[in-house]
Amino acid sequence: MKRKIVRIDEEKCNGCGLCVDACHEGALQLIDGKAKLVSESYCDGLGDCLPECPTGAITIEEREAEAYNEEAVKNNMAAKSAQSVENLPCGCPGTQAKTIQRKTVIEPVACAQPPEVTSQLGQWPCQIKLVPVNAPYLDNAHLLVAADCTAYAYANIHNDFMKNRITLIGCPKLDDVNYAEKFTGILQAHKIKSITVLRMEVPCCGGIVQAVKQAMLQSGKMIPWHVVTIGTDGSIIEEQ
Repeated sequence: MKRKIVRIDEEKCNGCGLCVDACHEGALQLIDGKAKLVSESYCDGLGDCLPECPTGAITIEEREAEAYNEEAVKNNMAAKSAQSVENLPCGCPGTQAKTIQRKTVIEPVACAQPPEVTSQLGQWPCQIKLVPVNAPYLDNAHLLVAADCTAYAYANIHNDFMKNRITLIGCPKLDDVNYAEKFTGILQAHKIKSITVLRMEVPCCGGIVQAVKQAMLQSGKMIPWHVVTIGTDGSIIEEQ
């Protein structure tokens, strides 16, 4: 049948993945760094993904295509949901209960007192949802955007990541705030020198990375940034 359906120009696609998040039918996936229409029957042709594409790679065209199958979409989304919770006590892999075993470290006896540990937090407030967009300490700042659990998982976060940076912390799963909108406002109002994103390995932490990426696209400011992933055992498992 002939109907309206999305078309993706792979040359324009930058692989940001915003369209995949915007598609509620599961019709789009990132494959080899590019957005792909995985099933014509999943696409309703309404174009919820269009406004999210920063490069204009997605358009709506009218052509011969499989009919939209609402029942198939429901089954597809149900299967994805079931897969994500398989063998877990609840819906989010990040809440899977486990005990972390640590080796007991015996400190040597020394006469001298150990050096005092000092905080490297350089501003207040530090919660993403509370930081004013026009805060003067954001001018010419190197930002650390950190998932709040990283402070408890990674022992030396102050010296290794917070030092000489402005620290913004939050939880994309629990905070009722649009991080991308907040970061966009900050980037538009200030000259930010760099952004370090510190996230946990759990899937929901990907939201904080996506918000920073979206903010840079929306503000038109592609500044130096990198992502560090912390394991639930406190180790650095990936830097990119």
